[in-house]
Formats: sequence, C-alpha cells, structure tokens
Amino acid sequence: MFELADPWFLLALPLPLLAMRFLAALPMAGGAIQVPDRIGRGFQAAGRAGAMAVGGRLRLAALWLIWVLMLVAAAGPRDLAPVSALKVTGRDLAVVLDLSGSMVRDDFHLDGRKVTRLEAVKAVGADFARRRGGDRAALIVFGSEAYFAAPFTFDVEAVAQRIEAATIGISGRATNISDGLGLALKRMADSRAASRVVILLSDGVNNAGATNPRGVAELAAGMGVRVHTIALGPKDLTTAEAGERGVVDAATLRAISSISGGESFRVRTTEDLAEVGLALDRLESTDSDGLAAEVFRDYWMWPAALAGLIGLGLAWRELS
Repeated sequence: MFELADPWFLLALPLPLLAMRFLAALPMAGGAIQVPDRIGRGFQAAGRAGAMAVGGRLRLAALWLIWVLMLVAAAGPRDLAPVSALKVTGRDLAVVLDLSGSMVRDDFHLDGRKVTRLEAVKAVGADFARRRGGDRAALIVFGSEAYFAAPFTFDVEAVAQRIEAATIGISGRATNISDGLGLALKRMADSRAASRVVILLSDGVNNAGATNPRGVAELAAGMGVRVHTIALGPKDLTTAEAGERGVVDAATLRAISSISGGESFRVRTTEDLAEVGLALDRLESTDSDGLAAEVFRDYWMWPAALAGLIGLGLAWRELS
C-alpha cells in the first residue's frame, strides 16, 4: 500500500505564494536615472511582457515543479514491501564441535568418495544449521581449548558458514569435552530463552582439561539446559582393541545426555549423521507463528533526483 511517511510536509506547498504576497521586495541597489513618465511606463510594460514570455513562464513552471518535488521527497513516499515473517522459537541452541586431531581420519564416505570425519560433519552440520530458522544459534569449537566461533544469532546462515570454514588445529589437537560444553553453558547463563539446548559432537576421549565431563553435565541439568550428544566414529572404547587410536568414548557422551535430559546418538556413517540431523529437527522443532514485521520500500530518492536534474537544467540554461 502506497503512503507518505510525513504528509504534513505538503502543507508548505503555498509558502512561495504567501512570500510573494506578504513579503516586501528587497530594494534594488545601484544608481538610478530619471526619465519622463511616458518613457518609464514603457520600460515597465516591456519588463512585464518579457517576464511573461514563453521562456519566463517555463522557468517559473520549472521552479514550482522543483519546489513540489522536494516537498514530496521530504514527505517520504513509501510502499509496504512483502516480507516473510521471521520464525522465533524462543530457543538458544549451541553447537559444540570437536576439532581435535582425530577428526582428520578419513573413515567416512560422502557422495561415493572417502572423506575425513570433519568433512562429513561440515557437510551435514552446515545443512542442519541452515534448517534452524527461528533459533538463536551459536558455534563453539574445541580441541585442547574451547573457543566461540560464532556468537548467538538469528543469522543461522552465518553459523552454517562458520561450520563450513572450521579447520583442525585452530583450537589444539587434544579433546577437551569439558571446556567445550562448559563454554556453551557459560554463555547461556544469562540467557532469557524459554528453551536452552546444546548439541555436542565428539569423536574422541576427553583427555584435556581439569573438569570431569559428567560434572559439567550436572551443571547443565541444574541450569535447565538439555545436552544432545553425538558420538562420531566407527569404533568406541567398548569395541576397540587396547591402545587403538581414533576411538570415541560413547559411554561418557551417553552419560552427559542422560544427566542433562537430552538424547544420545551413535554415528558410524555419513548416513547415520544425516539421520541424526533429522532426529534433532524433530526433537527441537522450529515451528512457530512467526514474528510480524512491517518493512517499507522508500521512494523519496526519485522525486529528489528529478528535482536535482531540473535544477541543473535551469542552471545550464541561465549560464548558456
């Protein structure tokens, strides 16, 4: 629907006429010459005729048009632009991603080719993040240390891009599950969201940090934060041979989710990982009525630009 943001500017339309009617003309500076009345009246008549000539009338019309266009621009013509309502779930969701050295192992397959664990997680995790429209999402990465890779935001595309840009080694090559989960809880401590959820993905055994992961899970439970865990890798501690590297501590991850009231998932293939994403979508639905918003498309620049062009044309005519 077309409208004017400040239509009261149009009340100034008659100002030039009022000025001409009630304001006295400025005295002309310079010398004067006395002439007979008859000759003087002839000069005045000639001046009035010149002012009303075609060129004078066009100039006057152009000035009036500039005045009208500038007032229309100031009044703010605009139109209500169609916009999709933003879904708002009232949920804060933190993705906590393991970037330890074991994520470089190429024991997954994606689109018929062998890929590393990290490549599989990046492909499926970014797609999962993009489906979280309405959530306020964040990304935490951990290895030896834990870091915020993306703060809480409704811009889930930005979070997805950060997942796709994740690189092994930026946070160290050990596996510090406790600090990764703890950092997510620290950032959620002041959250006013109705629902707070952490999705923790790891492919290893907690071997760094001074805190026990189960203790951090108890802290999450006390805060009312659900932690869903994903154990990634073909083998875990219960099925691997003694001393075998690159195995995941699925039992600890199950304990974390159980203590905090979340769900635990075991992932051995890329297909398993995709199914986990769909299962989490069902557990943490993003359905909502959406947040209504009015977004206007402004048109003030068009009358302003036209007034400017007419003004330039008048100036060029006067100087030529």
